[in-house]
Order: sequence, then structure tokens, then C-alpha cells
Amino acid sequence: MEKRIQQQIRTVERLLQEYSGDEPLARFLSGFYKRNRQMGSADRRIASRLAYNYFRIGLAAAKSPLPDRLALAEFLCSKDSAVAQLLLPELYSHISDELSQKIALLEDYTAFRLADVFPYTSHLSAGVDQLGFTYSLFTQPDLFIRLRHAHETEVLSILEKENIPYQKLSDFTIALPNGTALDRIPGLAGKYEVQDKSSQQTAAYFEASAGEHWWDACAGSGGKSLLLLDSNPSVNLLVSDTRNSILRNLDERFEAAGIKSYRRKIIDLSKDADTILGDEQFDGMILDAPCTGSGTWGRTPEQISAFDEQSIGRFATLQKQLAGNMVKHLKPGKPLIYITCSVFSAENEHVIEHLQAHHSLRLERMDMLCGYLHKADSMFVARLVK
Repeated sequence: MEKRIQQQIRTVERLLQEYSGDEPLARFLSGFYKRNRQMGSADRRIASRLAYNYFRIGLAAAKSPLPDRLALAEFLCSKDSAVAQLLLPELYSHISDELSQKIALLEDYTAFRLADVFPYTSHLSAGVDQLGFTYSLFTQPDLFIRLRHAHETEVLSILEKENIPYQKLSDFTIALPNGTALDRIPGLAGKYEVQDKSSQQTAAYFEASAGEHWWDACAGSGGKSLLLLDSNPSVNLLVSDTRNSILRNLDERFEAAGIKSYRRKIIDLSKDADTILGDEQFDGMILDAPCTGSGTWGRTPEQISAFDEQSIGRFATLQKQLAGNMVKHLKPGKPLIYITCSVFSAENEHVIEHLQAHHSLRLERMDMLCGYLHKADSMFVARLVK
């Protein structure tokens, strides 16, 4: 048994040495397993778990050897672990204790310090609980889907038939265990959208009316646009992003959803958009702004230890620039919906303060959606009116 565990540790060591951090860990792992086809499915599951848990402890015990850090991570993030049992035998009997108790034990007997996991708490937005958010980094969030309105009953029936555990959070919001392979279940394709719980909640801030002209300015793969059109199908929508490759993904999602009536443009909002939009004005705008993504680090823990603290200021500067270049195309009395998946105040309420002070926008409401309380991502959303 010990020999097998040591082999698993060596596999993760090799995996982590190859991982450059230039792509999401999930994508890298997919390629790694294709290059190492001799690994069975059980070995892959163990390697993936070890790698994700390794990143979950962020910068804690940074000077400790990799096997020791793996053991610390497994002890914190699991209820059962052969690696922790082998390398932390004196503590292993406590692996099923409450998280706070396990942290106390590690701080008493190892180099682990909770404060080192996420050493950016001075930047947190108001309303984010420092301890609650840090604890959430040790757990993978759930998988959330939004059901298409015409398929609610059908999708739930298929999930029950396939014995897929789920929790119904609202008429159209479903939580499932992370890793549920929905794409392998017959009859589900095109009847749901994968979208985090907090992301779905932003729909409450749109308040669009039939026939209005809206602009989703950093549309990405179109999640917020689909959310808007799902409740307001007659909205005239412009979607834009900086690259055609990004918008091709949006086109595919829109086609699967049966959406054909929309416009798309390549627009770099770090520059003046007047040359492309002319004097076009909109009844509503969505800016799901580029950000640090810190609210999603429970889902992508590889970003914690690779984070550059200086990027908070760089993103905040960019966010102000993007929003400022949009506002001139917003009709008076109409809303700009500002969204980030960040937990940092410089990207959230400080940007809102800037927009009110410099761009004649009035804040109607803003909220920190603390997804860490619900095994979801955390997001910030504000509704400002010109």
C-alpha cells in the first residue's frame, strides 16, 4: 500500500512540474491524461483530487516539501486520505473533525498557517466574511444549471430516472454534485445552461422591457445575454467582445438555445467605441467586467498561489475605462449593470464610486453575492442609472 501511495505522490509531483499555470488546471489535466494513457480511471481521479487539494492551501507551508504540502491539503480538504494517513500519522485520527478543529491542529503541529492560504484579506469587499470565504477555498463548489423554461419538468424527470442527486433551488435553478457528467445523459442536450447560482441571480438587476435595445459589452460565451433573453425574448440585443473566437462560442450557445435574432460586433472597449457604434444609444447595458476572478477561486484554486496582488489595481483601472467608454452610449434614465466575479473592493464598490463621481451615474442598488455561503461562486453586481 505504501508503495502505491508513493507512486501517486510522484505522479502528482510530475504533474505539477509540467503545469505552467498558463491554462486552467482542468484543461491541463485533460491533456496530461491523454499523454499518459497508461493511467487508469481510479489513478486519474486520485491525481486530480491531490492536485486540486494541493492548490487549495494557497501559499500556506510554502517552504515545505511537496509531499508534506499534499498531506496537509488532504488532511484539510478530505475526510479520508491514504496520503494524509501515511505522512501525518499522528494527526490522522482527526481527519473527520470539523474544519476549524483541523486547522487548529495543523497550526499547532505543522508549518501550516491559515493566514497564508489567502493573504489578501485587506482587499476584501464590504460584506465578505474573511473566515467564511477562506474556509470555502477548501471545498469544490457545486455544479449549477439553469433550466430552459419549456423543459423544467422534462429535465427533472430525466435526472430522477438516471438517479442523479440534485437540489432544486428555484423553479429553474438546480444544484448538482460537482463533476456530474450531464453531457453523457441522453435527452438533456439543449434543455439547460450551465451557470453558477450567483450568476443566475444577476438577472434580478436587469429589469428590461419588451422591445428595448440592450448591449452586452463583454459578452464572452454569452451567459448573461442568455439570462437576459430568457426572461425578455423580445429585447433587441447587441453582443460584443474583443475577439471573434470568443464570439464564435457565443454563436454556438445561441444556436443551441434557438436564438437567431441578435447582432454581434468586435469592440475593444479599452478604446473609444464611437468609430464602431457611431451615435447609437441603448436602453440598457451589461458589463460583466474582466476581473481577478477571485470569487471563483474555490472552483479554480490553482489561481490562488499564482495570483499577482498588483493585478487588483490593473483590473480596477481597466474596469473604470471600459465602463466610461460605454456610458456615452447609454440613454438618460437607463441602466448600466456592472458585474464582476471578484471579492476585492477595488474592483467592486470603488469602481462604483468612480462611476458616480465621473460619469453622471446614480446608484440604485449594489450587492455582494456571497456564493461561498452556498457552495457557489461569489459575485458583485450593481445597477446604475444615467
